[in-house]
Amino acid sequence: MTTNGFSRRTVLSGLGLSMGLPWLESIAPAAAASAVGPTPPLRMGFIFVPNGVHLPDWTPQAEGYGFDLPYILEPLAAVQNDLTVVTGLTHDKGRANGDGPGDHARSASVFLTGAQPRKTSGADIRSGTSVDQAAAQQAGKATRFASLELGCEGGRSAGNCDSGYSCAYSSSISWSSESTPLGKETNPRAVFERLFGNGQRKEMDKSQKRRMALQKSILDFISEDAAKLQKQLGRNDQQKLDEYLTGVREIEQRLDRADSDLSINPDIDYPVPEGTPKDYGEHIRLLCDMMVLAFQTDSTRISTCMFANAGSNRSYRMIDVPDGHHDLSHHGGKAEKHAKIRRINHFHVTQLSYLLQKMKNTSEGEGNLLDHSMIVYGSGLSDGNRHNNENLPVIVAGHGSGTIDAGRHIRVPEETPMCNLYMSMLDRFGTPVDYIGDSTGQLAGLKI
Repeated sequence: MTTNGFSRRTVLSGLGLSMGLPWLESIAPAAAASAVGPTPPLRMGFIFVPNGVHLPDWTPQAEGYGFDLPYILEPLAAVQNDLTVVTGLTHDKGRANGDGPGDHARSASVFLTGAQPRKTSGADIRSGTSVDQAAAQQAGKATRFASLELGCEGGRSAGNCDSGYSCAYSSSISWSSESTPLGKETNPRAVFERLFGNGQRKEMDKSQKRRMALQKSILDFISEDAAKLQKQLGRNDQQKLDEYLTGVREIEQRLDRADSDLSINPDIDYPVPEGTPKDYGEHIRLLCDMMVLAFQTDSTRISTCMFANAGSNRSYRMIDVPDGHHDLSHHGGKAEKHAKIRRINHFHVTQLSYLLQKMKNTSEGEGNLLDHSMIVYGSGLSDGNRHNNENLPVIVAGHGSGTIDAGRHIRVPEETPMCNLYMSMLDRFGTPVDYIGDSTGQLAGLKI
C-alpha cells in the first residue's frame, strides 16, 4: 500500500538500500485494507539457551500476580508485568525413549518441534516442523522475510556432535520440514545489511563498500527520502521516526566498532570482510537489536535466536566464570558449581531483559512492541546434571496483543507437553494447525 506516494515498507531508499518504517499513526489508518491491518501486527519470537538452568534460583515460590523474582530472574524486574513464567511443561521427545545418550542434541532439536529426532550422524536426519516455521509457512508472505534465524555460535549440518547425533540437531532449533533444519546467521552486520538491503546482492555489496570507503552511514544514503517523509508526518510520528533513525545509527556505530578496521577501496571487487563482537554480551545484544529492527519495520513477524548451541562449553570469563558451561552443568550437586551455573543463567537472563526492555520502549500504536509480541525464552533441558526434560524453564514475554494476561507465574499439570503452549501461540497468531510434535491441545491459563 502507499500513503502520500510512499510505500510503508520501502519508503526510504538509497544506493542498494531499502529501509522499512516503524509503525506510524499517519500511515496506519490507510493500512486497513492491507496485510498489515489497522492495528500493529502480532510477532512471535523464540530464544534458546543450552544446558538447562539451576531451577532453585529460577522458579518463583508464589503463583499468580506479584510473585518475587528469584535470583536468576532478577534482571527482569523492569518488565515483570510483561512476563508469564510457566512451570511444569515437558518435552517427552527430548528423552531417550530407547535411543540412549544424546540429551543435548535432542534438547535443541525438540525445543520447537516436539518431535523425536532420528539418531544418526549421517544425511538421514529427521525431526519435525518447528512452531516458528509452521507459522511462517502460513503467514510468511505478508512480510519481506518469512522468518529470521539468529544465533551466537555457528554449526555444521553433518558430523557427530553428541553420542551419535548429527551436529545439525545441536545447532538448529528451526526446521522447515522433518528433514530440513534452517541455518542461522551469527554475524549482526550481515543481518543488518540484509534488513536494509534492496535484495540485489551485487548492488548491496557495492553500496556497503562505498559506504565503508566514504565512512558514511546507511542513513546518509536515505536522508533525502527521510527528510521528505518527515514533512508529511504528524508531530508524534516525526518524533517516532527521529527516534527510530537515531536508534539505527547507534546500532550501526556499534557494528562498525565490532567489524575489522580496514581501509576499503570501493573500486576493488572483493567481498567486504565482516566480523562479530569479541564481547559475548555485546554479540547477543546486537542480535537482539536485529530482532527488534526486523519486528519494528515489519520485515518479519517471526524470529528465533540461539544464545548458544546445545551442549555449549563456552566459558564466561566476563562474569568471572572461566569454566566451560557444559562441564559446570554436570555439577554433581556441588555448591561451588551451582553458584557458577546460576551466574551464567543470570547473565543470559540479563541479555533477555535487554531485548524485552528495548521492545517495551519501542512505542507502537496505543502500546509498544512488547505488547504486540509473544517471546518464548527457555531451554530444552531442566537440570543440566540430570539431563531431564520435565518441568522445563520457560518464560513467555509479551501480551500477545491482549490475548495473554502477563505478570504471573502459572503452574501447569505435570507432563503437560511444551507443544501445547505452541498450539496456543499459533492460534493467537492466526496460523492454527492440527498439532505440533506431541501436542494434546492448547495450553489453558494464558488468558484469565
